[in-house]
Amino acid sequence: MQKYGKKYSEQLGIKLEGARKGELFKWFIASYLFGKRIGEKIAVRTYFQFGKDGLLSLEKARRASWEDFVHSLDEGGYVRYDFSTADKLLVVMRMLRGYGGDLNRMHGKAADARDLERRLMEFPGVGPVTANIFLRELRGIWEKADPEMGPLARKAMRRLGIKDAKGYWRKNGIKGYDFVSFEAMLTRYGKEKRRGGL
Repeated sequence: MQKYGKKYSEQLGIKLEGARKGELFKWFIASYLFGKRIGEKIAVRTYFQFGKDGLLSLEKARRASWEDFVHSLDEGGYVRYDFSTADKLLVVMRMLRGYGGDLNRMHGKAADARDLERRLMEFPGVGPVTANIFLRELRGIWEKADPEMGPLARKAMRRLGIKDAKGYWRKNGIKGYDFVSFEAMLTRYGKEKRRGGL
């Protein structure tokens, strides 16, 4: 847990407690970047480049041009997906207007956890992986945020002999950490072991 248990949102300085719309937007952008088949370091660097360019503010991101997004993506090293991601982000910004720019409204309109995932995946470029990344760190913050364990976490569970992650954490939880931290640990551990042929 000490090595792998830091939440991804905490790593980026995003404060999800309280579900403030500005922080939720930042986490949505971060999850969007993490969700592509690209290195974690590049995704992190690109996220901070977005911040440098003012694109972590929803109001500024709404006014951004395609060229603005491509610039940030390129500077962050996201070159492989720069044009297609910029295309999709422009549509995402328009779609967010339907929720008044507040992702809390999307949560409020969702009937249940699965409907929440479906609504997320209506955004272009958001598939099961991105939706899982976004929602797993909102467990305990959004009532309907309860995604299945991601594939990397499941790989780690098999490696560690854990069949029921929630049950295991209830019995063996470590002070100073919560289940979201445990899931982050499993995800990072699964990623490392995948490189080693897990």
